[in-house]
Amino acid sequence: QVQLVESGGRLLQAGGSLRLSCAASGRTVRQFAMGWFRQGPGKEREFVSSISRSGDTYYADFVKGRFTISRDNIKNTAYLQMNNVKPEDTAVYYCAASFHSGLAIGRGDYEYWGQGTQVTVSS
Repeated sequence: QVQLVESGGRLLQAGGSLRLSCAASGRTVRQFAMGWFRQGPGKEREFVSSISRSGDTYYADFVKGRFTISRDNIKNTAYLQMNNVKPEDTAVYYCAASFHSGLAIGRGDYEYWGQGTQVTVSS
């Protein structure tokens, strides 16, 4: 079992930056591919970004060039750096962990999920 706790969500203005954190406990994140998803008001939960055990990364087109996913295996934490945010980035952001050996893109690829952190971007 692994527990994931997201933090860092807040209200900010368009064009601003923030970093989301996902702290893991129970097992080391080194064993997992890590991912970020988001769910906006009235929308389905959608993939944002993934990082494999070896550090390969993948991004949804709508965040390429603005968001960066990373991991710190010593701190047992994954991160999502969000730059130049837009009002359409407003959502609850979820961290997830997958046993996939490579990149994990689909919701069904992930075994563990956090409770989410709210990001609200004002125009």
